[in-house]
Amino acid sequence: MATHKNERSFLQRWLPHPLLTIVLVVLWMLLLNSFTMGGLVMGLFLGIVIPIITSNFWPERPPIRAYGKALAFMLLVAWDVIVANIHVARLILFRRADQLHTRWVTVPLELDSPEAITVLAGTITMTPGTVSSDLSADGRSLLVHCLDAPDAEEAVMQMKSRYETRLKEIFQ
Repeated sequence: MATHKNERSFLQRWLPHPLLTIVLVVLWMLLLNSFTMGGLVMGLFLGIVIPIITSNFWPERPPIRAYGKALAFMLLVAWDVIVANIHVARLILFRRADQLHTRWVTVPLELDSPEAITVLAGTITMTPGTVSSDLSADGRSLLVHCLDAPDAEEAVMQMKSRYETRLKEIFQ
């Protein structure tokens, strides 16, 4: 038992964020645009040292409950971004500005995890036609600008049912 615990603390000390290490090494090699042993050693050095130096700034890892649902959420968001791009292009090309129903809506939040709220705000902002602009001081509502939302309540319900409900399943 003690050996397993010591191995774990050793790995956590030298590789506090293994995924970040891998990403840094791969990005370094891509930036070099050629594979050399010296480049790989430098990439490994940076990939190990940067996470160690910055590990004190990282919050605790978010408690993700369902990785399959997280993957499904990412695919849904990718699909929504594609569809929203087409919708926004149509709005810009074929509607006059006075025909758009731009408005601010307040989305009441049931999420309480800062990571989940951040993912929701980022998702809303990544989807063309909406921008999350402010989180209330108590963290219970999100202010969102919609490019074209004839019905404010429908826009809020769509964001809650499409994104917030899924994020609750992933993070809580």
